[in-house]
Amino acid sequence: MAEKKLSIFEHYLSIWVLLCIAGGIVLGKLAPEVATTLNDFSIYQVSIPIAVCLFFMMYPIMVKIDFSQVIKSAKTPKPVLLTLFINWGIKPFSMFAIAYFFLGYLFKDFLSGTEILKNGENVELWRSYIAGAILLGIAPCTAMVLMWGYLAKGNDGLTLVMVAINSLVMLLVYGPLGSLLLNINAMPVPWKTMLFSVSIYVALPLIAGYFSRKLIIKYKGINWFNDKFLHWLTPISISALLLTLVLLFSFKGEVIINNPLTILWIAIPLFIQTVFIYAIGYFIFARWLKLSYHDAAPAALIGASNHFEVAIATAVILFGLSSGAALATVVGVLIEVPLMLMLVSICKHTCHIFNECHLDYPHCKTRALGQEALVKLN
Repeated sequence: MAEKKLSIFEHYLSIWVLLCIAGGIVLGKLAPEVATTLNDFSIYQVSIPIAVCLFFMMYPIMVKIDFSQVIKSAKTPKPVLLTLFINWGIKPFSMFAIAYFFLGYLFKDFLSGTEILKNGENVELWRSYIAGAILLGIAPCTAMVLMWGYLAKGNDGLTLVMVAINSLVMLLVYGPLGSLLLNINAMPVPWKTMLFSVSIYVALPLIAGYFSRKLIIKYKGINWFNDKFLHWLTPISISALLLTLVLLFSFKGEVIINNPLTILWIAIPLFIQTVFIYAIGYFIFARWLKLSYHDAAPAALIGASNHFEVAIATAVILFGLSSGAALATVVGVLIEVPLMLMLVSICKHTCHIFNECHLDYPHCKTRALGQEALVKLN
């Protein structure tokens, strides 16, 4: 079987995002009416062109999830419970605390100014950036984590199960949890809009993905689905994401030109949050639960990664394409790939700290030989 590799879109995602920033800024300068016209073509304050882009950004992710695998979680409950605890019991609140400390206190003077949201309310920019960070914090494990788990030599079957279960939980708690934390941040969050966002950008692609997956596999087979259909879909998903980013940055270009360090200030707490969540999941909880390396690595990576597609979609529909919240979620995309690849590398270089590891590395062999010697002595 051929070894899986990141596609050119996925491997160079950060570079594509940088190109979208440049393209969006140029578009905003040369033809600002293009993005404005597209954004204004809406029904119930939902931009139809943006909604189409966001749907095609989400659907390819949802169709990859095999929910029939969820029943297998009973056989390995500890790593599944670990991801649920970290993703929904720790991560949203640590993201809020870290973002508020950096963006609402430490960097507040560098993020001065206000903006008018799509509902007409005027809010401070730093609050809007915190809102974007919150939306990232409550949206765990994009489908790209399947690749991160694979690259870390983790348990692929278990990774799929954990992604499926967390996606189902997200459908239930994303709205209430987001509303709670955004209200604490003093951001206006209409409940109806929040529920509508979850329904359109999570539930609809989820349902479409579930039924289309069953039909395609029934009539074309699982091999055709994996080798052909998913191969065609990946560029569509990333292209929809990149088109959305071009439109977003056509609105935010002036902010970035006038305050080029804005992205850096936003990136710092997002970086710290990701590393913190990974560290407690991998080095503390996974070892405390005595997980094998092959279960610990994907469990920690699922907690560390962000479902930036959901976060961007929610920020756009709640606060508008030109909002600071939408910009903050895009910074999450910018740092996601290089940061996750760094964490994958850390996993593979520290696999020997777990009792059970089957990687073919010298440090793993040393540990295995040591354990064999102890068994013989006993």
